[in-house]
Amino acid sequence: MRVSDFDYRLPDDLIARHPAEPRTASRLLVVAGEGLRDARFSDFPACLRPGDLLVLNDTRVLRARLLGRKPTGGRVEVFVERIEGPNRLLARVRASKGLRARGEVEIGPGVRAVCAGRAGEFHLLDLDCPAAAVLERHGEVPLPPYLGRPAEPADAARYQTVYAKRAGAVAAPTAGLHFDAAMLDRLAAAGVASATLTLHVGSGTYQPIRADDPDGHRMHGEVVEVSERLCEAVEAAKAGGGRVVAVGTTCVRALETAARAGRLEPWSGTTRLFIRPGFEFRCADALLTNFHQPRSSLLLLVAAFAGRERVLGAYRHAVAKGYRFLSFGDAMFLPERAA
Repeated sequence: MRVSDFDYRLPDDLIARHPAEPRTASRLLVVAGEGLRDARFSDFPACLRPGDLLVLNDTRVLRARLLGRKPTGGRVEVFVERIEGPNRLLARVRASKGLRARGEVEIGPGVRAVCAGRAGEFHLLDLDCPAAAVLERHGEVPLPPYLGRPAEPADAARYQTVYAKRAGAVAAPTAGLHFDAAMLDRLAAAGVASATLTLHVGSGTYQPIRADDPDGHRMHGEVVEVSERLCEAVEAAKAGGGRVVAVGTTCVRALETAARAGRLEPWSGTTRLFIRPGFEFRCADALLTNFHQPRSSLLLLVAAFAGRERVLGAYRHAVAKGYRFLSFGDAMFLPERAA
């Protein structure tokens, strides 16, 4: 298996630069067995059954992009990976000249950041006021770089799921962007339960797999928390004959990380789990996901779940039918794992 086996042609005009309005207006490609069905996301409740369990990622996206200046006047872009402490950020820093240890950056009036050192590809920045408040006051919505546009006022709400709760992500769990409160109410009324976990999506989600041999790829780390309450909900759903329906690849990574010992158990920590064809799934039974970039770790995960040929065939169909791709794009539902 090579990473180049997961390439496909993605026309630039199919990359969704803005979200559908309203949220449930996205298209939905249902991939059942060898068949494909074109639908609307508003039809999604018909894809589920009473007793199914919808697993949602309740992470909340930080206003993670900061602009600042060095004392010399040079512009600096700070892209926060996570808040490391009350006054400390872990971040990627872009500047015409690198930021050295003890180097300073002014972020907004009266806010100073000092470089405390490096942690691999990231900088550690110590602020002279609380980090969360700095992001809220001076940060911008961290839109994916492939959108090629600045953040707009509407993005503050639309690049966030309606059930976002726990702040910590720097990219949205995009399969969840299609849901509104009314849709969740419809599902509950139809007997579909829901439960949440947390995976704080990191900026590494945009990093390509650079080696053609997947064995040479090291996954970025992302912070996960799977609670005992979620484990109980999963156990109850499976015992009743229901499916565990993961909303997004982030939920799959979190569930399968917590089930690596053979059964799902409460788990918290940093996962680097790389799911690719040949992976043995232990928890997720069905998957709702967006359309991902060619040769990406996310596409390999989806192919592992449903089979490479079936997934790439669905992608070719989606391109031919003009589906919208990537973070603000349309959705695909895979109601079963590959045999």
